[in-house]
Amino acid sequence: MSNQIEGGLIQSLSWSLKEEVKFDDTQILSTDWSSYPILTFSEIPPVDVVLVNRTGMPFLGTGEASQGPTSAALANAVFDATSVRFRRLPLTPERVKQGLEDKNKA
Repeated sequence: MSNQIEGGLIQSLSWSLKEEVKFDDTQILSTDWSSYPILTFSEIPPVDVVLVNRTGMPFLGTGEASQGPTSAALANAVFDATSVRFRRLPLTPERVKQGLEDKNKA
């Protein structure tokens, strides 16, 4: 179970920080793995999963349950750090930089 949670966290971080299909007015530009960014092994932060024993309770799924809260927690942490609410993923360096510049102009 902890492997499923860890995998869900990592996949959600990849979606939230990097993954985006690129396209122009006529076609998809992300046509292979070299043009579609994903989180690499060297970028994965340490993950510590703690399981709570719920004896007698039904199994409700594990890995999928970690994906939504991970993106939300990351977005809230960035907001706490910058006072800028980003509403479009992924939170690329370019988007964060632009959001900070827009905040400083206001």
